[in-house]
Amino acid sequence: MIVMGANGSSGTDCDVVVVGGGAAGLSAALLLVRARRRVVVVDGSEPRNAPAAHVQGFLTRDGVEPTAFLEAGRAEVTGYGGRIVRGLVDTAVPLDGGFAVLLDDGDALRARRLVVATGLRDELPGIPGVRERWGRDVLHCPYCHGYEVRDRPVGVLGTSPGAVFHAQLVRQWSDDVVLFAHTLDLSDEDRVRLDARGVRVVEGVVSRVRVVDDVLRGVEVDGEVVAREAVFVVPRMVPRDSLLTGLGCAVGEGGWVTVDRSGLTSVPGVWAAGNVVDPRALVVTSAGMGSAAGFAVNVDLVEEDVAEAMAVGAGR
Repeated sequence: MIVMGANGSSGTDCDVVVVGGGAAGLSAALLLVRARRRVVVVDGSEPRNAPAAHVQGFLTRDGVEPTAFLEAGRAEVTGYGGRIVRGLVDTAVPLDGGFAVLLDDGDALRARRLVVATGLRDELPGIPGVRERWGRDVLHCPYCHGYEVRDRPVGVLGTSPGAVFHAQLVRQWSDDVVLFAHTLDLSDEDRVRLDARGVRVVEGVVSRVRVVDDVLRGVEVDGEVVAREAVFVVPRMVPRDSLLTGLGCAVGEGGWVTVDRSGLTSVPGVWAAGNVVDPRALVVTSAGMGSAAGFAVNVDLVEEDVAEAMAVGAGR
């Protein structure tokens, strides 16, 4: 069903539905509610950084717990009159002048515009210990976690070609870095570059990340454990973009939905922000993308409001 309006009709329920209540979605919502738009945020409560202890690199919010960060954001949005709906969106259907957004509980919302900020999921290698320690001492982003493991013995698992340069990145924070070749076929140039910066290569297939007494002790290769205190992994990043692709949003050569600088997709009325369209976006980056999308959505709505007002005036 379409949610009924205050007058009992099935008109537009809100100006904007924001799908996803992370940094990008809440930032878009905050800008829009402050612009006095009627906004509903549909939040599935599945933040990508939930396993992490802290948000890092966000000016004035460095070190805050992810749950506290999101709670503060939700409070700011609702404080200006925005609504937060807990749930998932099954699909969105274009309607005249907007969209019907169908929720997993069978309910629905109707909106003039959509902002999709559903993020991505990290597809981890099946090495025992990786998933169990994910976000604690098995890490991905050196900009998010590198400083916290600085000057400690760290490793990089060679589970994808990107691991070679990832080892070079991690080297910025520690002079004791080991790249576990695992299944990688390193080129001579790779080895020369790694050796130039003192990154040691350990050959052999990794069998597990060794954990003792709830502490990561090292990486096991061919029955031997190479002592490490933290391990970096480059996961396969999969965008949660089924809502966008279901609406027909164009996808680029890399397999990610394409957007312009404001986050506008190829489908009029649909914006996207954050990790759903940019796997490299940090929390602070995603927040900025959400704010930019919110700005553009409001401008688009103002243009529509002007056109409607002029049409009404012409009909008098």
